[in-house]
Amino acid sequence: MPHSYPALSAEQKKELSDIALRIVAPGKGILAADESVGSMAKRLSQIGVENTEENRRLYRQVLFSADDRVKKCIGGVIFFHETLYQKDDNGVPFVRTIQDKGIVVGIKNGIVPIVEPEILPDGDHDLKRCQYVTEKVLAAVYKALSDHHVYLEGTLLKPNMVTPGHACPIKYSPEEVAMATVTALRRTVPPAVPGVTFLSGGQSEEEASLNLNAINRCPLPRPWALTFSYGRALQASALNAWRGQRDNAGAATEEFIKRAEVNGLAAQGKYEGTGDDGGAAAQSLYIANHAY
Repeated sequence: MPHSYPALSAEQKKELSDIALRIVAPGKGILAADESVGSMAKRLSQIGVENTEENRRLYRQVLFSADDRVKKCIGGVIFFHETLYQKDDNGVPFVRTIQDKGIVVGIKNGIVPIVEPEILPDGDHDLKRCQYVTEKVLAAVYKALSDHHVYLEGTLLKPNMVTPGHACPIKYSPEEVAMATVTALRRTVPPAVPGVTFLSGGQSEEEASLNLNAINRCPLPRPWALTFSYGRALQASALNAWRGQRDNAGAATEEFIKRAEVNGLAAQGKYEGTGDDGGAAAQSLYIANHAY
């Protein structure tokens, strides 16, 4: 039955497709820096820093002042509304700082092109149960997108990896997580979708990197780019190094660059991490009943 939605022009389709492909170019993923004021309050309270607009600006400056090393591993940055209007210490808008590196800037607005269905890690369910539920949810998502005539080539999917519940007593290897995740995607996600940018879902920085690496080494056909859209799993070490002190900003930025480079390698299946990375990178980022 013909639909009554406004059709995209050929030019609009090309623009959407080109942007999606830019974001998930080989070795690139997304920095999710779209934490709300409330989420930032939780983040800053962990390091004893007051949740003021200036402190939020200073923290974002730590991330956005990263040098050109991030150009090869960050394809897009998701902003919170407030961040669109913030500037660095030199008066340069953060938007321009990011765009000058050739990185795409976006803002969460409740619409495609980034579709985000997430199975939360709360509970004691095992890997098989998470895979089953993920498949059911993704099948429903793509049925709905089809019903609404969404141009899939201009979208990205931002799902959870298939992982056991946080309270599950069974520990699974990255290879087991990868096989369950890729199998679920192969059963539900059309190959027209350019890329899948995984949420970290409360995993530690290192765990999220190791699982992403295993996903990109999984011995199954994978017609989409499989990469990251990480918030806490790119920022935890940087936040811990910064601790609200200007003198720590440079070291904190280096921590962010390190995690960005690691995940750029993982998105290509080239990360040789051992999982022994200590410090903040090894700390679980799980928050029970987390509200995004």
